Amino acid sequence: MTTHLKSKPAEVPAVDAREPVVRLLRDLRTTPAGLTAREAARRLQVSGPNALPSHGGRKWPLELGRQLVHPLALLLWVAGGLAWVAGTTNLAIAIAGVILLNGLLAFVQEQQAEKAVEALGKYLPDRAPVLRDGRVGHVPATELVPGDVLVLAEGNRIPADARLIDGTVDVDASMLTGESVPVTRMADAQDDASRPLDSPVLVFSGTVCVAGAAHAVVHATGRHTEIGRIASLSSRVGREESPLERQVRRVAWLIALVAVVVGIGFLPLGWLAGLSWSAAFVFAIGLLVANVPEGLLPTITLALAAGVRSMAKAGAVVKRLSAVETLGSTTVICTDKTGTLTRNEMSVEEVHPVGEPEPLTAALARCSTADVSASSGDPTELALLRYAGADAADLSARKALYPFDPRLKRMSTVDFVDGDLLVSTKGAPEQVLPRCAMPAAERARLLALVDEMAGRALRVLAVAGRRVATLPGSRDEAETDLTLLGLVGLVDPPRPEVAAAVADCHSAGIRVHVVTGDNGRTAAEIARRVGIGADRVISGEELAELPEPALDEALTANGEIVFSRAAPEDKLRIADALRDCGEVVAMTGDGVNDAPALRRADIGVAMGVGGTDVAKEAATVVLTDDNFATIVAGVREGRRVFDNVRKFVLYIFAHAVPEVLPFLLFAVSGGMIPLPLTVLQILAIDLGTETLPALALGREPAEPGLMGRRPRRRSEGVVTGRMLLRAWGIMGLLSGALVLGAFLAVLYAAGWHPGADVTSGALHAAYLQATTASFAAIVACQVGTAFAARTERVSLRSVGLATNRLLLGGIVFELVFAAALIYLPPLQALFGTAALPAWVVAMLLPMPVLVWGADELFRWATRRP
Repeated sequence: MTTHLKSKPAEVPAVDAREPVVRLLRDLRTTPAGLTAREAARRLQVSGPNALPSHGGRKWPLELGRQLVHPLALLLWVAGGLAWVAGTTNLAIAIAGVILLNGLLAFVQEQQAEKAVEALGKYLPDRAPVLRDGRVGHVPATELVPGDVLVLAEGNRIPADARLIDGTVDVDASMLTGESVPVTRMADAQDDASRPLDSPVLVFSGTVCVAGAAHAVVHATGRHTEIGRIASLSSRVGREESPLERQVRRVAWLIALVAVVVGIGFLPLGWLAGLSWSAAFVFAIGLLVANVPEGLLPTITLALAAGVRSMAKAGAVVKRLSAVETLGSTTVICTDKTGTLTRNEMSVEEVHPVGEPEPLTAALARCSTADVSASSGDPTELALLRYAGADAADLSARKALYPFDPRLKRMSTVDFVDGDLLVSTKGAPEQVLPRCAMPAAERARLLALVDEMAGRALRVLAVAGRRVATLPGSRDEAETDLTLLGLVGLVDPPRPEVAAAVADCHSAGIRVHVVTGDNGRTAAEIARRVGIGADRVISGEELAELPEPALDEALTANGEIVFSRAAPEDKLRIADALRDCGEVVAMTGDGVNDAPALRRADIGVAMGVGGTDVAKEAATVVLTDDNFATIVAGVREGRRVFDNVRKFVLYIFAHAVPEVLPFLLFAVSGGMIPLPLTVLQILAIDLGTETLPALALGREPAEPGLMGRRPRRRSEGVVTGRMLLRAWGIMGLLSGALVLGAFLAVLYAAGWHPGADVTSGALHAAYLQATTASFAAIVACQVGTAFAARTERVSLRSVGLATNRLLLGGIVFELVFAAALIYLPPLQALFGTAALPAWVVAMLLPMPVLVWGADELFRWATRRP
């Protein structure tokens, strides 16, 4: 029997927290005086600590190792191995360093998931006031158990989910609900809310008590709380590859496949051409090196890093490099309302005084408990004081205060002003107007005005007052026979720059949906004010009843939607539905309830000033100015970065043809034509002359009309047919022909004929000059390719020849580097080069113009109407 009595109280069953208090206390096996310390200790053994779920440490060596074997890393390992085989040890070490650095950066970025869950713990207080053994004591918040009775007071952070059993409190629940104003919770309120978060008798872990006092019985702790449920959602939502990461991976596998097939396929051709197997192996290595763009990964990484720096200057901190490009490919933005579209600061929007406005203004200054200078008090009262031009009420004149009562929905003060006792009352019009003396027709007119103002998302207050001869004996006496002074409409106003930002989104083909925990009518009105369509308003209840096909149909239809009273699961469901419909989704948010959706969206955007730490950790982009317009700047930057990735991929691809063609000519001729390039010369091109111009293309300014384009499809790759036509069919083939022409011209000028031995004798010096001419011709063609790659369709003139000074500097370095390899004796010996005569240099001079001109002509022809 004793064992039964000990075990039974400790096993606290799941309960309905919204059932009557007497029944809830019975089900939790507790009393209004709380638990005994002994019983609480027993329950702690069963229910576990009041802490959020923590996952064991990740296997970081495996996670880090995975970053070192993805396709681009494998390509670089191949390039490093080839460099080692070719005898350039320093180059091989440098390539390995690039792989390790990129892998480490990617590994660090992937640790954000755990941080998002850890950040939720900051919303739990260290200690909590609780009734134990009939006395108030402060216990560690982690030791709270179901059945404990909390003592709530102004300024306390609520440590667990609880049901009020007596008292009234105002709670800032914005981190869970998204509502900008505190909500009132009363123990004896009628609970007719459709969801627990809106229940007038429940308070939740992590929210803050901003006014009042109450006792509340704990019904859920740890992972079973609302914040614990969100933590579980956040930890389960994994991060997927960004569109750029997917496309780069595909390009990498394509390049790897081509390089391996070409290298292995031409190995026997080298042997058939008369080479020894060792020489044929060197020949195959040359083909592999020519097909592997060793600088592609670091160039992409540095281009994205440059985009990160640019976005940081614009007010957006990017936590994952690929997020820059993802933002640029966004097709739909799901934005919160409070603090994102609005200022998160109530202000007086509209005033309708009855008679002169001075009595109304004076009453607003007196009837307040807030302090503007100290930024303390209810946001609505702070806004009214700012409108009245006062910092705080004159407490020396105050004779009585009847504080705001959630049941009466009004407050009053009695002040001694200039020899008179003045009653000042403000509150909900439906509560204040009946207490004012006025004709019935006037009251009806005013109530109609109140309805019209509320329909425009204004929070309407009625202000009244009267003179009294003596201090009223009761509240009811003070608030009787009042004279209406006027109506005041308040709103959390939109940020002034948001409307222009929304217009930019629309011109860029991006739709904007509002997903908020706030009231639907208010959210829809704010959305319309900033230019968001708000063609349909769907509440959380309606969303829960929508089947998946109906939700997909609503999201893919023309127009924009306001989702109101959205729960965390709703935001997650919306993000999933949009992604399944092929959209690239950017989800903004600032509250704890936004964390799962921020993790699930293609790009999570958190507010840096007003946002919670949880949202910041879950997001991939944090706005340091909480400005929706910064998102549009990020879209512009992301589009520019992606365009620039294409530009330097085009630039790199164009050089594969003139590097591969000489080897094909050697194989096709059966060795009658010697190899026009050496392996080291190819490496000098891929990791020397090519790198800085490619990096400079990553900093290319945006092309005209960037934000007038439709977003690209999720399936659209970095590499397109048009790009390959430009890279291989136009600039590549022309460059290859010019390179081979320079090579053969030098040989024929020295008296060479097909099949002649160039490994010794007089022709050997000519052969060194000929391979050097091939190298120099590729460099010359690179200059033309660099200028051609600066634009996708428009002419070079439209962007300006000198607008990318980094490119000009990169070309200067490229030419100086090439000259050093050609004319410095130590480098001549290493790379097998020789000084070029003047006539060969003269032959190289027009090559950049020829390559650029051919592509310019192609772009002109394809953009003609």
